[in-house]
Amino acid sequence: MKSLKEEYYNPFFSHIYVEESVRNYWRVQEILAKFPDAEIIEIHHYKDVFCRSRQSHALQHRSRKLILAARQKSLLYEGAPVCQSFGNQYFYYMSCVMNCVFDCEYCYLKGMYPSANIVVFVNLEEYFDQVEAVLKEHPLYLCISYDTDLAAMEKVIGYVGQWCAFAGRHEDLKVEIRTKCANLSCFEKVPPLANVIWGFSLSPQEVIKSCEHGTPSLTERLNCAAELIRAGCTVRLCFDPMIYMPGWKRYYEEMLEQVYRIIDLDKILDVSVGTFRISQDYLKRMRKQEPDSAVVWFPFQRENGYCHYPDGLMEEMEGFLTERLQERISRGRIFRWRE
Repeated sequence: MKSLKEEYYNPFFSHIYVEESVRNYWRVQEILAKFPDAEIIEIHHYKDVFCRSRQSHALQHRSRKLILAARQKSLLYEGAPVCQSFGNQYFYYMSCVMNCVFDCEYCYLKGMYPSANIVVFVNLEEYFDQVEAVLKEHPLYLCISYDTDLAAMEKVIGYVGQWCAFAGRHEDLKVEIRTKCANLSCFEKVPPLANVIWGFSLSPQEVIKSCEHGTPSLTERLNCAAELIRAGCTVRLCFDPMIYMPGWKRYYEEMLEQVYRIIDLDKILDVSVGTFRISQDYLKRMRKQEPDSAVVWFPFQRENGYCHYPDGLMEEMEGFLTERLQERISRGRIFRWRE
């Protein structure tokens, strides 16, 4: 007998929408070949599906659809104020995929996008062209996995490997790939490059269990990061965003003890520390999508169009974690988002 979920929801990517302009593109054919049972639906423009009104993130997260499209015009954006530049002057980001296979309650994508379905822009070479144009003017620190988790999508689209190959040809380019993925097979073909930074987002297991639905455990993420370090890759540990919940101090203390047991901190690049913060417009939309989430309904403080924990709590949480980290790593390798 089928379970309730099996009875009423299709599996991930049971339906794939394809813009008619890219239907015969080689990359599209490669992706479609991985889903022989999927129903393929041609569309004129990805926004016809992705941006339609009255969509439910909660329902779509149970049965994701894939949309293959080409993104036009500007593909490169300056880093947002709520993101960390890690001391890099020329800080930019790109979105070659929109939305994530994971389902974290606090994810700003739920306030940014009207849909939980995943859009993959298949004109990756045009992204590379725009990066190369900027590199003629100045070096570039580029984050490519803010609006998705590229590593978690690697078996479907292979973009991580292609970005690493591209970075290997451009010494003035520094690429950060932020991830919660812990599937080592996704990293098998990744060469250890000094200018490709693997940023592992880490949370206490209690936070993961409570609101990072579908993501690997803390242990799994740490073991994956440790393997990449042993392989010679450049690894960053991201304690960001820190999430408040009753007993948070004990949970973060336990998390650090686990980090120290598994990770050789002398061999990581650096760490980032930051509490949850978000655009107030995104938060407003997130609250409609997550009416029962304690994380997004916290009474945040508003400041210059952004919401964050009250100053006292924010300083207490970030200060606590920073002080504990300083016992094992130099202060110069710890980056707080407001510094």
